[in-house]
Amino acid sequence: MTTTTSRLLTLLSLLQTRRDWPGSVLAERLGISDRTVRRDVDRLRELGYSIQATMGPDGGYRLAAGSQLPPLLFDDDQTVAVAIALQTAPAAGVGIEEGALRALETIRQVMPSRLLHRLDTLEVTAIAGRPGGGTPARVPADVLVSLAGTVRAREVLRFDYARRDADLGADPGAAPAPPPRRVEPHHIVTSMGRWYLLAWDLDREDWRLFSIDRVTPRVPTGPRFTPRDVPGGDVHEFVSARFKGRDVNEWPCRGTVVLDLPARDVLPFAGDGTVCAIDEDRCSLEAGSWSWGSLAASFGRFEVAMEVLDPPELADAFAVLAARYDAAATSAREGGHSNGTTALTS
Repeated sequence: MTTTTSRLLTLLSLLQTRRDWPGSVLAERLGISDRTVRRDVDRLRELGYSIQATMGPDGGYRLAAGSQLPPLLFDDDQTVAVAIALQTAPAAGVGIEEGALRALETIRQVMPSRLLHRLDTLEVTAIAGRPGGGTPARVPADVLVSLAGTVRAREVLRFDYARRDADLGADPGAAPAPPPRRVEPHHIVTSMGRWYLLAWDLDREDWRLFSIDRVTPRVPTGPRFTPRDVPGGDVHEFVSARFKGRDVNEWPCRGTVVLDLPARDVLPFAGDGTVCAIDEDRCSLEAGSWSWGSLAASFGRFEVAMEVLDPPELADAFAVLAARYDAAATSAREGGHSNGTTALTS
């Protein structure tokens, strides 16, 4: 015989599947009468849950959105997923960092010890989006948990690292598989939907960032090690600099343009740039890149009229790109693409 509390939690878990439940089916699943189901539904309503009832001989119930947020019930996977999402919330850059941290602490206080251990293992550094951040890659949860476990245990990790050409359709049997990598794992990092392992490569004797979607861990793990200090002592700054291809977390080229677009339309695609509204139809965008040409090209992706504010090097880069694109269009019109190539000039 189950207690009323546990029965209510089971009923709530069933209702959260977001489907209609006939009363008779709920009664059968819970091993109670239809009358008790009705009483339990009323108890949940008193707790703040909005449960809709349908009339008729097979009348049922469905959990609906209410006017306030009642207590929530998560299974193990949902709890860990919410906790990870809250850890990575600062990368969104929308001013929810404090709220995310308070929500995470609230969840931790009521989390079972078995889940708390998994959460403590999954320590993640979230980095805001960057131009050219790439397409989000799917990472198996078991791989992520495994890597995070070796980071926390401070154990040498061996893993197979898939070649990039495998994603481009190359024959995997055309070349011998590279030997397993041997690293001292330091941190899990996420940016723009992609996951990375920051580690000290024992064979190359240098810091490396590995795309976790290409990692296949090997067992058993190696001996324990004493963690090295990340150059500069700040994981976020160090990895952000690596994303920029530099030793410092600054783009070598920065410039500002005015775009004939509302700020709200530019902000989702600004990466780590700064957007300022000028009026309802225009905004300025300050951004950086590794070269003036790549910066000019990144502004061009908005496909609207724009004005260069500064510096002069950015205006010169636009002129070079304009000449190249004009030459490409002219060559195509004159039949220069007949041999499969198009002339590009500077």
